[in-house]
Amino acid sequence: MERYKSSLHNIREVLCLGTTLKNQNSIQEEIKIRLELGNACYYSVQNLLSSSLLSKNLKIKIHRTIILPVVLYGCETWSLTFREERRLRVCENRELRTVFGPKRDEVTDEWRKSHNEELSDLYSLPNIVRVVKSKRMR
Repeated sequence: MERYKSSLHNIREVLCLGTTLKNQNSIQEEIKIRLELGNACYYSVQNLLSSSLLSKNLKIKIHRTIILPVVLYGCETWSLTFREERRLRVCENRELRTVFGPKRDEVTDEWRKSHNEELSDLYSLPNIVRVVKSKRMR
């Protein structure tokens, strides 16, 4: 028994059900891994999200059912700092820009990326940070 006790103290991280548990309570690496996995999902469906043949509602459903669950897996245990919140919002806004496409500027009459405020107006559902916080509270 003593042999097993001493070996347990040397464990730095454990992969359990797709979540990396560490002996130090740092969640930054876990969020980084989740964002990388979410990016892989995003790039696998990017053609669908940028297609003009699909409706925006269908694209949002694809985003919510394919990409978000991968990113948010295990988020109930995350205590977010401002930096992690920003990283999550940047990831989500990039995906939403693909869904909603470019916007025509009324003044210059040129195509441009949608601003964050415009994206939040177009995407009526709670943003990713609010989803994380509500899952934590639940």
